[in-house]
Amino acid sequence: MSGLLALLDDVAGIAKVAAASVDDVAAQALKAGSKAAGAVIDDAAVTPKYLHGFSAARELPVIWKIAKGSFKNKLLFLLPAALLLSSFAPWAIAPLLMLGGGYLCFEGAEKIYHLLVPHDDTHVFKEDAPGDPAHLEEQKAAGAIKTDFILSAEIMTIALAAIPPSNIWMEAATLALVGIGITVAVYGAVALIVKADDVGLYAAQNGNFALTRALGRGLVRAMPGFMKLLTIVGTAAMLWVGGSIIVHGLEEMGYGWLGHHIHDWAYAVGHMVPEAWAGFVKWFATATMDGILGLAIGFALIPVATKVLAPIAGAITSVFKRG
Repeated sequence: MSGLLALLDDVAGIAKVAAASVDDVAAQALKAGSKAAGAVIDDAAVTPKYLHGFSAARELPVIWKIAKGSFKNKLLFLLPAALLLSSFAPWAIAPLLMLGGGYLCFEGAEKIYHLLVPHDDTHVFKEDAPGDPAHLEEQKAAGAIKTDFILSAEIMTIALAAIPPSNIWMEAATLALVGIGITVAVYGAVALIVKADDVGLYAAQNGNFALTRALGRGLVRAMPGFMKLLTIVGTAAMLWVGGSIIVHGLEEMGYGWLGHHIHDWAYAVGHMVPEAWAGFVKWFATATMDGILGLAIGFALIPVATKVLAPIAGAITSVFKRG
């Protein structure tokens, strides 16, 4: 009898450890996922453009196709790569983060540049291109999955950097939870955004009450403005997060002067307002300075990307096509 009680006590102890580990994984995943907010917002803001031109009946299937690609990107490719980096080349995480931060700065600055200097975007897929609908759907989904891979790489790298040092299984479980949770959140939000105007139109035409029909009309009218707001927020988040990543990367590499100056300036601004607002003002001042830095870096990278990297990528692509 005493042996059975001892066994049950051991089982209970193991269960407590397992429950604590699950709690630790969930807490670390939540913290790590919050660090990647900028890339997550951008992912949600970018994806709806790939659904433009599809019939309402095809929107959700295409979103599911892109979401499956995103799961594959994060769990089959990026998670093992992140664990290898953590185990064998942790020194490479900060430079890779800065590289990803530079990409976010470039993307955000390019959007602003296109707004200030409108021009034809030759990289945008043309809606009237010849081909059967199934082939066009595959093309658009493939383009969205490629874009997702870049943003997912940034998300997973940011998450990896935010996870406290632990064993490889804890890191793997945390990254997997971050990847699954963010993918569900992003593409669930995209589905709601894309179908919101359809829901509003249905309510406006078929609502049983005047209030329901009015809410439906309001939703239809509000969605174009909401999409513009989402784009603005996504762009601002890219610049803020990109600049912040570069500042923190410099600190990790021993160049902390810029981060110290930003902190001191934000602290000084925070002391100019009542104490109740000081925390928010300090955060906003830091985010603004990070965003201004990100914008400057992004504008500096535009000619590098368009005049140097794009021709090199085009030459490599043409070689592979000929081969």
